[in-house]
Amino acid sequence: MTLDEYVRDFRAGGYEVTQVVESVCGGCGGRTFEVQVTEECAVRRRCVRCSTAEFLADSAEFWEDDGAEECACPCGGEEFAAVLGLSCRPDGEVRWVSVGLRCLGCGACGVHEDWKIDYSPTRHLLTRA
Repeated sequence: MTLDEYVRDFRAGGYEVTQVVESVCGGCGGRTFEVQVTEECAVRRRCVRCSTAEFLADSAEFWEDDGAEECACPCGGEEFAAVLGLSCRPDGEVRWVSVGLRCLGCGACGVHEDWKIDYSPTRHLLTRA
């Protein structure tokens, strides 16, 4: 199963994932990341190639360095491909976000964080993978 398929099947919040956007580093175009999450539904990825750190979706608004933990696969891998799965309302606004990761060591897929979006406008989140 691909990461795209995994995130779509996960159906965070019970909603159909209407769009999956691959994470690509804004600094160098890399697709390999170390990922941190917090208890406040915030995710930051750091490009392995150039060290550029970027927040996913609206995570910057909720980020707290003190509570950040590194994502790790059960195999011990800490480098991932990442996608943002988005459930959009009929008007195109985002209602739910899922962060899917695929371990580049063993290939295992998982949704490491998901959260509800309860404000508008939200279309800018489509570009925050």
